[in-house]
Amino acid sequence: MASQPDQKNEFVSRISLVGRSHGAVKSLGGFKKQHHTVPDAVNAATAAFLGKLCAGELAAEGEKYYQRAKQAFGYKRTDLALEVTGPAAVLTAKDFTLELAYALERENPASYRLTRTLHSLRNGALVDLPEFDELFAAMCTSVVFGLTKGAKVEAVIDEVEARRGAGGLTVTYPSDCRHCILAVSGVDAEVVCDGATLEMRFPRAGSPQELVAAFAAVRSAFALAKNPVLAGLL
Repeated sequence: MASQPDQKNEFVSRISLVGRSHGAVKSLGGFKKQHHTVPDAVNAATAAFLGKLCAGELAAEGEKYYQRAKQAFGYKRTDLALEVTGPAAVLTAKDFTLELAYALERENPASYRLTRTLHSLRNGALVDLPEFDELFAAMCTSVVFGLTKGAKVEAVIDEVEARRGAGGLTVTYPSDCRHCILAVSGVDAEVVCDGATLEMRFPRAGSPQELVAAFAAVRSAFALAKNPVLAGLL
């Protein structure tokens, strides 16, 4: 039987902490009003164009996290690497990976979305460290948990509806059941299940410790359901 630390390591290793922000393409440092026009479609050419426009912001933010992580954890040169390519940057540290990615909004190509994804946490105790919490404070608005075996969305919906709100667990979903949204009483967030992942979305940004603790509360609610479909998700 696995020890408690091993269980936590396995749980945390399957989590990605995600933060998203938005802005106008013309607000990026590389955009020159006298030479450029805002994109009106999303394709390979406009994605490459965006990569050039956001190069300054991307390099600056990547460098900021590189220096702050180096100072917070006393990393040596071989413990940390930053790669900036096109509209994305990857900071690979000994204990975690941080990805920054710009993309045009499909519904409105004149706007961009910046997604920050913190993943591959190599130690379950990382989220309990004050320096880790401070490094990524107020960056993340959702926790994405990979479902090892996957799940049928319809089965999740049926089981929650059969419980008729017992345990404070409720569900909503579109008619095609491509995903469902779970709510847990006392937790100020919604959990979206698409069969491959569970994404817990919060109304405000928080620190890794806050988000993981709230996600653990949802995990506990599922486990207490003593239902193989729900308990098996997490």
